[in-house]
Amino acid sequence: MTSEITLFVNPAAGRGRAGQVALPAAEVLQTAGFSVRTVVGTDAQDGLEQARKAVDRRTGALIAVGGDGMVSLALQAVGGTDVPLGVVPVGTGNDFARATGLPVRDPAAAARLAAEALTEGRTRRIDLGWAGERWFGTVLASGFDSRVNDRGNRMTWPAGRFKYDMAMVVELAAFRPIPYRIRLDGGPAQEVEATLVAVGNGTSYGGGMRICAGAEMDDGLFDVTVVGDCSRTELLKVFPKVYKGTHLGHPAVTVHRVAEITLEAPGITGYADGEPLGPLPLTARVVPGAVRILSPSP
Repeated sequence: MTSEITLFVNPAAGRGRAGQVALPAAEVLQTAGFSVRTVVGTDAQDGLEQARKAVDRRTGALIAVGGDGMVSLALQAVGGTDVPLGVVPVGTGNDFARATGLPVRDPAAAARLAAEALTEGRTRRIDLGWAGERWFGTVLASGFDSRVNDRGNRMTWPAGRFKYDMAMVVELAAFRPIPYRIRLDGGPAQEVEATLVAVGNGTSYGGGMRICAGAEMDDGLFDVTVVGDCSRTELLKVFPKVYKGTHLGHPAVTVHRVAEITLEAPGITGYADGEPLGPLPLTARVVPGAVRILSPSP
């Protein structure tokens, strides 16, 4: 493995903390004997182009410093290659880091873990999803949750996660069940009325909401969670259970395990790793072992 490592930094992540964390992370890697090059794009597209150039140069690892949005961008550069991905989580959600066993509230520990994994050559292959010409690592959301995302993204007030809480209240007031056509592993189309359909390579989205609590990132399958038609009152009862994954036992919830799924629903946008993919229909498939990650000790 080459001794040059690339830090891929979003200085705005974590309300500006990523920029502050990048320097000590670089120092940890340099102390471990690695040469560190830092990439900070002028915008997402520029950052991705620079990250891809680093991957093409066979950098020893691409280490994303930021939140799930930064990890998603990094996956577009390293997915399908042999260049390992490290993560120093400094975002508000950090669902990819959580799913892969990384410390989510201790950036220094995450940087030390990356340095140790690089020194020991300790990597792990995990699956990625592919949908809408993009890689994703955690969950593809569609339905009530993606409508909340749509509305939250349009809101300028309040700030941070509060605006998504407010968006959820507004969407809940207007909610109607969504007619889906779902095709699992190329089988016949199924027509269902549902609240949402979540396609999980990883377990959680939204900062620890374990919507696909049984998903494993190296089994070659998605866990597809279908929350069926339920009233607003029932949805409010079920929602708090998502943080522990106990919603999966609710009678309105069904889980499928598949390698490919096609989703169709009118007026619904698909979001993967919190990033918009575009309107349904979308087909998502698992690509086994599509990325190497710098892994914690077993």
